Amino acid sequence: MACAAFNAVASLNFLDKHRPSKSFSVNRGRVSRYSPASFIGAQSRSSVWVPGVRGDSRWFSGSRSFAGVFESFTRNSELSCSLDGGDNGVSEERVVVLVIGGGGREHALCYALQRSPSCDAVFCAPGNAGISSSGNATCISDLDILDSSAVISFCRKWGGGLVVIGPEAPLVAGLANDLVKAEIPTFGPSSEAAALEGSKDFMKKLCDKYEIPTAKYQTFTDPSAAKYYIQEQGAPIVVKADGLAAGKGVVVARTLDEACEAVDSMLVKGVFGSAGCRVIVEEFLEGEEASFFALVDGENAIPLESAQDHKRVGDGDTGPNTGGMGAYSPAPILTEELQSLVMQSIILPTVKGMSAEGCKFVGVLYAGLMIEKKSGLPKLIEYNVRFGDPECQVLMVRLESDLAQVLLAACRGQLSGVSLSWSPGSAMVVVMANQGYPGAYEKGTVIRNLEEAEVVAPSIKIFHAGTAFDSDGNFIAVGGRVLGVTANGRDIEEARERAYQAVGEIKWPEGFFRKDIGWRALSRQLTSKR
Repeated sequence: MACAAFNAVASLNFLDKHRPSKSFSVNRGRVSRYSPASFIGAQSRSSVWVPGVRGDSRWFSGSRSFAGVFESFTRNSELSCSLDGGDNGVSEERVVVLVIGGGGREHALCYALQRSPSCDAVFCAPGNAGISSSGNATCISDLDILDSSAVISFCRKWGGGLVVIGPEAPLVAGLANDLVKAEIPTFGPSSEAAALEGSKDFMKKLCDKYEIPTAKYQTFTDPSAAKYYIQEQGAPIVVKADGLAAGKGVVVARTLDEACEAVDSMLVKGVFGSAGCRVIVEEFLEGEEASFFALVDGENAIPLESAQDHKRVGDGDTGPNTGGMGAYSPAPILTEELQSLVMQSIILPTVKGMSAEGCKFVGVLYAGLMIEKKSGLPKLIEYNVRFGDPECQVLMVRLESDLAQVLLAACRGQLSGVSLSWSPGSAMVVVMANQGYPGAYEKGTVIRNLEEAEVVAPSIKIFHAGTAFDSDGNFIAVGGRVLGVTANGRDIEEARERAYQAVGEIKWPEGFFRKDIGWRALSRQLTSKR
């Protein structure tokens, strides 16, 4: 375990004499849940968390840059570390982390990284209002995350020792390629490996070649040929845009007319642009969906805990698909036997196949699975190449391992022998979304009572996905999915009760949420008690 010894008084005196204009938050070891809000590139108060002074912080402003103060701060504070191997198979070292993204997933990653004993500081670009106000990271609002040179320059200037890429767009654009070339440890796949998510046709062909179980399919660019195939196969049937469509490019068609309309919308009308210039038509699988996550270092993979989300917008799994309206962990449907089967038949063949194809995968593999009703066996529906949202939220509140060190091990090809620790019990997240989502919605409505909601019951954490501040300092909704109200509990019932209790405290008339998150797990639990 790492330990740090320093002169806190000397550090405070030094910082009082050298007052920078830019804000930052510095952590040493475990810190309290909240630290002062900080934004770089925005008008706000600057803050520094002074290690070793429990419950204390100092505000300051001035003209010196962070880089100089950080260097002097560590030198003048007489920082010393002993780096011993932990009991989870990874050695510890101090690290400053930059998280790329600004949604609920990234907020959850910042939350977990800030709690990592070896993490000195967490930055998030661009971040959002909730991340900054919670103190889980210092937000860099004006860093262009699609500009690799800007991200590299930032890391070199501010001492970034690990970059964690959250959303898919920078991955597909090749940000990880450029960071790795610059010798900056990066958790996230290359653009070539990100094709597992960026192209469903690529993923399906990999499944064919390496005998990974998935739904029967055909790929089309000609709408007439696609419709002919649909008529041959019958309904229900699934139509997917080949590329990235923000979670909205999948249509589960119950009728032939609905399937043909989906083909026309993608191939003729071009509603998804270039992402929909090719479509995959695949068989409808009946069963229960589940999410499976694994950390991958190019050759090895270790599973994360199981989770299950709710894609449909309405109660009872009705209405159109969304990015996800809630999730819970663990997912009872993924028994230990099924998890082992998923690793052996789906995850590991994918990792080995990608390596054999010359594009090793480093990052998190998020497998969307269908546990078939007729066979009880898992089939791969799709891959995402980043943590799911909102599944990431329930995983990060349960994770007890040092996330920074585990991700560094993945970057270095050293996951073999690494194990993860998880809190017992369950976690649930209920997503609060803007009225109208996943269609058009109003922006700028005020959200109140968030602080009260977070303390209405134990073990509640509200992750922000689509919030900003108005001119009066109020939280406002600027996205479709806006909040992820998350709670831990001894079991799924307690986690659910706490999450919905917190939702009930939030004052946001323009928002809505599903009222049945976790119903499958609860039904399974009731059945097992009989």
